[in-house]
Amino acid sequence: MIVGAGIVGLTTAYALSEARPGIAVTVLDKEQRVAFHQTGRNSGVIHSGLYYAPGSYKARLVAEGRNLLLDFCDANGVFTEICGKVVVAIDQSEVPRLETLAERGTANGVPWTRLTVDELRGIEPHAAGVAALHVPITGIVDYGAVCEELVHVLADRGITVRTGFAVESIADSSSGVTVSGPAGSVQATRLVNCAGLQSDRIATLAGADTKGVRIMPFRGEYYELTPQRRTLCRHLIYPVPDPAFPFLGVHLTRMIDGSVHLGPNAVPALRREGYRWRDVSPRDVLEVLGASGSYKLGRKYWRTGAGEIKRSLSTKAFVTALQRLCPDLRESDIERSGAGVRAQAIDAQGRLLDDFAFADTDRDVHVVNAPSPAATASFAIGREIAGRVLAKHDR
Repeated sequence: MIVGAGIVGLTTAYALSEARPGIAVTVLDKEQRVAFHQTGRNSGVIHSGLYYAPGSYKARLVAEGRNLLLDFCDANGVFTEICGKVVVAIDQSEVPRLETLAERGTANGVPWTRLTVDELRGIEPHAAGVAALHVPITGIVDYGAVCEELVHVLADRGITVRTGFAVESIADSSSGVTVSGPAGSVQATRLVNCAGLQSDRIATLAGADTKGVRIMPFRGEYYELTPQRRTLCRHLIYPVPDPAFPFLGVHLTRMIDGSVHLGPNAVPALRREGYRWRDVSPRDVLEVLGASGSYKLGRKYWRTGAGEIKRSLSTKAFVTALQRLCPDLRESDIERSGAGVRAQAIDAQGRLLDDFAFADTDRDVHVVNAPSPAATASFAIGREIAGRVLAKHDR
């Protein structure tokens, strides 16, 4: 039984069915459709693996997962485009970090080309910077469409996806696990938790020890270019990320439908699934305020956080940040778009977990942190989880 019908939950079911044809799997989700939260609200980028520390879960699983994702899309008629992206150093102070990215890319087997200013302008005429990397294998896709196709494939394999099933309790016994909620109860021999924004709560219901790791939601807000100004960005234009902060910073991303999204920022969400400032959950707010790790995090990142909140509340400030990458951009060129909420795990010391993280019990597997690039790596993450589950099953 898998809790969570985002792309990680669905690819886990897919991997289980690949490893053990005919296996009985049920995927549960509290929403009325799959991919409703993080999967269906991200930037749609197929990441290359440029950013990630060599040897990390991210580096290993992205390298494997992007190829599996592309193979699945090709076999099942899901449109993808390998358009490439540029990572731009705005000034000389960012050039050493750009060089570090290049070294990571080489260590991770990611092809890249160093660009002069003129070469950068040849690829992205409206981008500004003193140096850049071109990463040709970066692509774009609609991850919601991938999930819809996964549901069809899973149905053909006899795997059930039940939406509208909220989990309220989890009971363990010698014979297995029973998950219950308003829609009824489901029994299984093994439980996999891919619940994203609710993953720490599902783990707690199941009695798993997450070692103090919990989810802190961060909302990422997007603008998009007006149709007549989409020529400002041909492909993807990214800044050099700050290594001290796990978010990439605002960037320009052409989507698979031809629109160009701008962002996201990263502001604390006042509700686990709060896509607007007015979406407030007293329970979620009190939980954050009651955790000592929140104050440690705030002391460390308050200046960065204040800047993110300013960009959330001020379109002018948002545009100013983007103009560092694209000076020709004007406030009249953009309009509000959607938002997503990232399930960012933090530990008891207030540290942001940067890599994928799992919490296993004798019977269950809990995915307690699956940040970007989880969508790109999802088919490989699914294989990782399936291997863990089947190893328990075969003992």
